[in-house]
Amino acid sequence: MSTGSELAGGLASAAASRLIDLLATDGWAAVKASVLALWRHAHPERLEADLAEARSELMQSGGDSEIERLLVAEWQARLARLLAARPEIAEELRALLLDASAGTGLTGQQPMGSTTLTAHVSDGGSAYQAGRDMHITEGGTA
Repeated sequence: MSTGSELAGGLASAAASRLIDLLATDGWAAVKASVLALWRHAHPERLEADLAEARSELMQSGGDSEIERLLVAEWQARLARLLAARPEIAEELRALLLDASAGTGLTGQQPMGSTTLTAHVSDGGSAYQAGRDMHITEGGTA
């Protein structure tokens, strides 16, 4: 495998893993638009349906790591084929990865799913629970 092929394979692997992670966030529509732009010359309408199916499968899996691993492998192969056919998009894919990693356009996005919190308090104790940020002020004047 040549160095260029190795780099493209690594890029496809990293991009596929990040793509599957981002499909489970509230901001997946922005990611989907960016990914669709990479395939703008080859059946983006079919790809949009495939992304929606992958997202649905991921969301229904309940965090099954095997399903996630299989989805990453599938999208890694797709991205590797795309890079082989269109090596000029490598920089665009890298930029997409950097934007997603830095949170650009995805600020504050959280993975979707369900969380169950249970607290048992006795003897006048207090319980504080949050699925995200929590700020508590006690003993202040009203």
